[in-house]
Amino acid sequence: MATEVKHEQPVSTERNHDQHVVERAQDFWTKYSKPLMIGLTAVVLIVGGFFAYNRFVKGPEEVKANDAAWKAQEYYKIDSFRLALNGDASTPGFLKVISRYSGTKAANLAKFYAGSSYLQLGDFNNAVKYLKDFSSDAKLVQLRATGLLGDAYAELGKKEDAVAQYKKAGTMLESDDFNSPEYLFRAGYLSETMNKTEDAIELYKQVKAKYPNSQRAYDIDKYLARLGEIK
Repeated sequence: MATEVKHEQPVSTERNHDQHVVERAQDFWTKYSKPLMIGLTAVVLIVGGFFAYNRFVKGPEEVKANDAAWKAQEYYKIDSFRLALNGDASTPGFLKVISRYSGTKAANLAKFYAGSSYLQLGDFNNAVKYLKDFSSDAKLVQLRATGLLGDAYAELGKKEDAVAQYKKAGTMLESDDFNSPEYLFRAGYLSETMNKTEDAIELYKQVKAKYPNSQRAYDIDKYLARLGEIK
């Protein structure tokens, strides 16, 4: 009998413990069920609101922005840069797309077009403003924007800034054997005009070594020779 009593005691204790745990859980739920449900509801609303915003607000906004930017892009293609920027009587230009549809992909791309248009019109400060504010995951597009920003800085006489942007553009997409050597060359040429001979030589050598079949590489020896690298 003593053995049986010793055997039953742990079972009773275990049951009591389990019952205590259940009761504590019930008490916790009774006490905190309302705030927990409020918090859960808030999370659901936030997540649901995010998807609803993307579907019912942001999605249609993107469509409207793309439609609005279409005519401005057509003006840009035919070099009507003022119309591309400001639009006409019936359609908005890039500037209106940027302000009216802020946060959309079309508005972001409009910054690239606006910066490029201002560069073509000789308004280099506005070119810098919009090109600096543009960013893209598409490397080739970002490369072009960076190179154009270098052009704008160069036109403003900000050679250090221009060289920095040209170097960045020239190394952003090394598989591009058209734009990359061009921007490396521009960085080298500006460095040469700033009497930074060693920097210029290094950049010219990069053009020659990395892009031997590029247009810039064909006459790069001429620039190296005048800096004393080829005799």
